[in-house]
Amino acid sequence: MADDKEQKEREGAIESLGTTEVVRAKSPVHCLTVIGQIEGHVLLPNQNKTTKYEHVIPQLVAIEENPEIEGLLIVLNTVGGDVEAGLALAELIAGLSKPTVSLVLGGGHSIGVPIAVAAEQSFIAPTATMTIHPLRMNGLVVGVPQTYEYIDRMQDRVTRFIARHSHIPEPRLKELMVRTGELARDVGTVLVGHEAVNEGLIDQVGTLQDAMAAVKRRIEQRKGVSAHALHDHATGGDLAYGGDRAAAGDPAVSGRSRRRSSRHRRPQEG
Repeated sequence: MADDKEQKEREGAIESLGTTEVVRAKSPVHCLTVIGQIEGHVLLPNQNKTTKYEHVIPQLVAIEENPEIEGLLIVLNTVGGDVEAGLALAELIAGLSKPTVSLVLGGGHSIGVPIAVAAEQSFIAPTATMTIHPLRMNGLVVGVPQTYEYIDRMQDRVTRFIARHSHIPEPRLKELMVRTGELARDVGTVLVGHEAVNEGLIDQVGTLQDAMAAVKRRIEQRKGVSAHALHDHATGGDLAYGGDRAAAGDPAVSGRSRRRSSRHRRPQEG
């Protein structure tokens, strides 16, 4: 029975992964991939590579609840997709209590931008690109003022999220969105590797090794803060440790909001 099970696992691995070996190493870091087109409420054709939001949302909730998972690495190679589905994933990632790091490989375009910047720390490969452009709609559009107002408000949701979770000023982001002369059939801007970092959209250029090291470093920092807090509590020390040190500006305690504001302040959608 055991031999039959192993044989089926090997056959399944060959069929799905093209290899006879299945990685079995246990790691405290969970890897979440966002690839192809982000699928929303409308089912895309079978030939499209997609990331289905109804699959990813339960994964993110399970990651938050699983004590064995101590950190999350998000790897992106996406062309964008459904606006509300992408924003839903970005909000969940931004709301996780565990350390999160993102890595853009190939491309993190359109609504992939909010997902990339939602992590506590973001990396981009030197050859990867990110396309910043205004929201578009297809299909039947009712030509009334309310439609244009709705699109404008939707665009503001995306713009505000990106500006809030990165270092790019909102006016600069809007400027990049409406730039002409760079995209053949659209307005917007393509940022490559270092350009995304220079604009303040992504934290730094890096590789998988850099991203993994960042996740593990943040996990160790989190453990150190927790151990210190427990020690203070056990010895009758400062019971308001977290709140007092956060108020004093300790970046190790004050969490995501402190980290966001302490980044090097500087200078989507499909």
